[in-house]
Amino acid sequence: MDVSQYLEIFLDETKEHLQSLNTQVLELESDPENADTINEIFRAAHSLKGMAGTMGYKRMQTLTHDMENVFSEVRNGNIKVTPDMIDVLFHCLDALEEYNNNIQETADEGTNDNEPLIRQLNDILKQNAAQEAEDVSPAKEPEKADVDGGKKESEGGKWDHIHLDESQIRVIEEAQKQGKKVYGLNVVIQDSCILKAARAFLVFKAVEERAEIIVSDPSAQDVEDEKFDKDFTLIILSDAALEEVVKAAESVSEIAQVAGAPIMLENNSFYHPVAQETPAPQEKQAEEAPKQVAPAPAPVSPDKKSKPAGKAGEKKQAPGKPIVNRTVRVDIEKLDVLMNLVSELIIAKNSLVSSANQSHVEGSGGFNEQIEYLESVTTNLHESVMKVRMVPIESVVNKFPRMIRDLSKTLDKKMELFMSGEETELDRTVVDEIGDPLMHLLRNAADHGLESAELRAQRGKPEVGSIYLDAYQDGNNVVIEVRDDGNGIDAEGVKNKAIENKVVTPEQAANMTDKEIVNLLFLPSFSTAKKVTDVSGRGVGLDVVRSKIESLSGEVEVKSKLGVGSTWTIRLPLTLAIIQALMVVVGGEKYAISLGSIQTLEDIAPSDVKLVQNKEVINLRGMVIPLIRLSKVLDIESSRAPEENLIVVIVKKGDKMAGLVIDELIGQQEIVIKSLGKYIKQCKFISGATILGDGEVALILDANALI
Repeated sequence: MDVSQYLEIFLDETKEHLQSLNTQVLELESDPENADTINEIFRAAHSLKGMAGTMGYKRMQTLTHDMENVFSEVRNGNIKVTPDMIDVLFHCLDALEEYNNNIQETADEGTNDNEPLIRQLNDILKQNAAQEAEDVSPAKEPEKADVDGGKKESEGGKWDHIHLDESQIRVIEEAQKQGKKVYGLNVVIQDSCILKAARAFLVFKAVEERAEIIVSDPSAQDVEDEKFDKDFTLIILSDAALEEVVKAAESVSEIAQVAGAPIMLENNSFYHPVAQETPAPQEKQAEEAPKQVAPAPAPVSPDKKSKPAGKAGEKKQAPGKPIVNRTVRVDIEKLDVLMNLVSELIIAKNSLVSSANQSHVEGSGGFNEQIEYLESVTTNLHESVMKVRMVPIESVVNKFPRMIRDLSKTLDKKMELFMSGEETELDRTVVDEIGDPLMHLLRNAADHGLESAELRAQRGKPEVGSIYLDAYQDGNNVVIEVRDDGNGIDAEGVKNKAIENKVVTPEQAANMTDKEIVNLLFLPSFSTAKKVTDVSGRGVGLDVVRSKIESLSGEVEVKSKLGVGSTWTIRLPLTLAIIQALMVVVGGEKYAISLGSIQTLEDIAPSDVKLVQNKEVINLRGMVIPLIRLSKVLDIESSRAPEENLIVVIVKKGDKMAGLVIDELIGQQEIVIKSLGKYIKQCKFISGATILGDGEVALILDANALI
């Protein structure tokens, strides 16, 4: 069986288990006696081990097996959780993350055996070797009982009752003529096994290396879907001895017993001349015995995305939790196809609207009704697809508490991270890209923002610094704030550093506001750090933040007060695919401007336009707003006469505003954003294009890049 088809599922599941382990180990550090947390860690490690073994990643399987052993002893009360153990566990999670990254890049786990980590895990086990030996002895009894039960169940040969179709009978008859041996195998899986399907798959794989599987009961698909109790039966053809095939099946862990016998086909039914049952070897039982804990572990809760166990497991579900996982993992490419279909529907709707406006024939009422119906359908379909694409930012921010813990040790500063709004939803494509910018801002807050413990004490601040990450929805945008109660940004220090690095001249710096000086931090290679460390100092943080956020049609701004702290605010659109836009005309060409950035529309007399520092501005209700003539920016001739009033679209980016001068207004329209890809890279103020109802292409102007 080819496991490559499961690689993407394996990677997704592994990432979720690793994130769960990071979160649970953090909780364990603050509450070492929490039995629920210990059980969650044990189950996640157990699941990871099974998945890695199924996929054939032996190094990953070995490391998780040793982690599982440690937590088996912790769970049994034989080993106490210590700070040193927590550090080792985090190092193990980092190693597993490295394996996962290697697999994602090359489909291979790499060559790092992580022997030092495995030795450390084994040292933890040896600390209580005497107690461990006492626990192993009584654990053998229930395992042996399981094996005996398996024997009784398999007596008589379950393969005798399998119904064969004509093609299977012909295959077996032909094999017998060629001297091949036909065997029946019954495989019983331990009651305590969580991943029965994974164990069964490993048995299939081991048997197939020495034999050809003719029949599986239940079917291979049902076994893969875990639609069986605790055993399954195979009929196989092989040149190998029965003992060899049985031994191969027994080599898979968590297999309680394998029963096998040579069989012959006569009158379309089986009989076995020499029955043979082979229980699992004693040494294997001893190896598995420490894992037998009564009762068997309950399945991981559905929010951890693990497959629920059978009926016995369902009874142990915590009250209030759903029994079945109702979420479905969907490939983002399939959603993109669905989104494209919605896009075409909207284009079709716009075409009908355009045709209706041009048609003056009588009896067009029915046509307009169809338009309204189509609009209703496309709007509902759009909303449904957008909900499918929306995912909580929790998947991104969950890794940050661990990062802050590590930074606290690295920087020798006491700090704590407080998060809110993790359930806030964003388009999946945005969520995938937002992790790095947030990581840079948090590292910046930890290193540059928070002061040393001594300085905080002098200022009357708590010894433990606070970093906050808050997310919330604001209209058609999502706002994410990263703030701290640290030193704030020293504008004078930034200005001196900028002059020292020849980013600005002393004369230019003298005329800059504090906000303009602080914005210099977003320039590439600009850093105020005194020395380069593993955390900061290379000047590759904030420029990455701004460029990434702007590529997502968002904006980032910073507010800071010296000695009090800083707040970094990221504003992102909910979706990047379909938006409400204002359609305008400049020089005879149609353009779209996102409604999200538009404040007002103004009619301005030419006499109200003033010049400040040789730039056109208007005074609008007490605010001086610079004018940007789009005809000049786009290098096309305006169709309006100089003496006519100006149509001005007031747009806003953060606390900055500007007036875009256009020639005509068309109106508001829902548009589909089509990427221009690699064809247009130089025009930063054009974020894409859309197809209008009459088939004409209109460019989408990025107001953020124009201001």
